[in-house]
Amino acid sequence: MALNESGEMYLETIYMLYQSHSEVRSVDIAEHMNYTRASVSRGVGLLKKQGLIEVNKSGYITLTEKGIYAAKKIMDRHEVLTDILIRLGIDEETAAEDACRIEHVISDKTFYGIKEHFEKYK
Repeated sequence: MALNESGEMYLETIYMLYQSHSEVRSVDIAEHMNYTRASVSRGVGLLKKQGLIEVNKSGYITLTEKGIYAAKKIMDRHEVLTDILIRLGIDEETAAEDACRIEHVISDKTFYGIKEHFEKYK
């Protein structure tokens, strides 16, 4: 089952929060994303069902191996695309915002082609 944009955003947020905090809960995700707890609860449930996260009895969320792989892939897309847009002369804020939108719709084939091209000509 492929992740949709919303699922990718939740996964990316969990990954980022986990890097800065040792524990992540749904309320942390809701605050970070400025979403309702009900929306986050639904999103967390879908990620859990897909085997990307686990939630313990205390409500703490951890990424599974599969979840870490997917989150790192999303983060790589975001970082590479942001870097490319900045190198093209786009201001950092706009580049990050646009990269966030692009990362969810670009195919793997196109992304890796662009990444390879820019790495070759750095």
